[in-house]
Amino acid sequence: MTQRERINWSRKSLDELQSFWNTHIEPDLAREGLDLETRPTYEEITDAGYSGIARALREHHDLTLSQFLATVGYPAPNAGEDQGYEWGIDDEMTIRELELYLHTYLERSGHSETTITSKRSRLARYVRTYADLHDAANIVERVREDDIPRRDEKQRVRTVYDTFDDELSSPESKFKHATDVRVFYDWLETDRDAAYNPALGAPQENRWKGQTPDDDDRDPPALDAADVRAMADACESAEDRLLVVATCAWGLRRGEVAALSADQFEPVDESGTVDFDAEDPRIVFGDGRKNGPGRVSVQYGLETLADRWEQLADRDRWNGYLFPSTAAESGHRTPNTITSRFKSLAARAGVTVRGETPTPQYGRRFWYRTYDDAVKRLADRIEVIAEEQGSDDAHVVVTNYLGEEEARKRRREFMREQLAAAFEGE
Repeated sequence: MTQRERINWSRKSLDELQSFWNTHIEPDLAREGLDLETRPTYEEITDAGYSGIARALREHHDLTLSQFLATVGYPAPNAGEDQGYEWGIDDEMTIRELELYLHTYLERSGHSETTITSKRSRLARYVRTYADLHDAANIVERVREDDIPRRDEKQRVRTVYDTFDDELSSPESKFKHATDVRVFYDWLETDRDAAYNPALGAPQENRWKGQTPDDDDRDPPALDAADVRAMADACESAEDRLLVVATCAWGLRRGEVAALSADQFEPVDESGTVDFDAEDPRIVFGDGRKNGPGRVSVQYGLETLADRWEQLADRDRWNGYLFPSTAAESGHRTPNTITSRFKSLAARAGVTVRGETPTPQYGRRFWYRTYDDAVKRLADRIEVIAEEQGSDDAHVVVTNYLGEEEARKRRREFMREQLAAAFEGE
């Protein structure tokens, strides 16, 4: 056993791993002839004898190798960039087939990048768990070989599912993992010369399916106030915080966040800057906004907007977008980038919803539910008046008794209180 193989990765703190990278791993990679101006791959790190770091990061620090490398000077891959994805296994055949499946077959089938990213994450968990349990991740080779009993491979798959049963938090998440694994094996059998599908008939999948509510029997997944608070605490820049504010406090879609520009905010002062002291600041979208009003009132987050505005205004050539990009032809970040950054923030904050990393849509749903709660709170306050007037509908009294303008003012107050409680704590 070499010195590198004897490293006790699990006992090292994140600071110690970073120091070890700088003092040992990176010099060894340089001696191997690697150009350290570019981010090393998992395979290159494995070839140098340091494969254990990826598992330690995953299991003890909740980081991928890419995320760790970003902390020691290597930028993370761009959203949607496939090259350099850390599968966490060393079986090249399996990695090749997984990437072919995701980025040829699924893309041709019309799956979105977000869907492909989610499926990739679940399949990566499967092959990593398989390798941990069975000392190798050669899942493709094993279903192509005639001399391996099929019943043995079926039991291997079900042993992985037993681990999912212990580690994953919800039947829905377990069922999604099992479905993605089964469909991947289906593709191997149909298109890639596998002899059979070892995931068929797994009893755990049937049980998890039965435990997963139908769409009609549950609310769509959304962040709650504690999730929003955790994500706000995880922000390390005004840009990060504005991303959380725009989705969770303003209820914007990811595409609206990506293209958000300074000239959409009203009212403005004489200098052309948004009047941060105005009574009812708002974002203007125009008549073409899908399924929503052309104007959105800003009930919370003006300080964050002001911080980001000041930060960008100091740039020599600011194009007015709050999430600008010099690389994109549009001049602003793409919706996929917004999704990727939102999910990275959620991962950093340790936020999951039904076992999945939330997307900006989960933040938008938080906004809708908070607004709905504000409407109900106002109705509850006015219920006494409704009873005195002999009305069965407090919502009618809200409009008739207060008037629309006063009712809107009261809703804004409730909304502002609840958003502040979510972002700042009680």
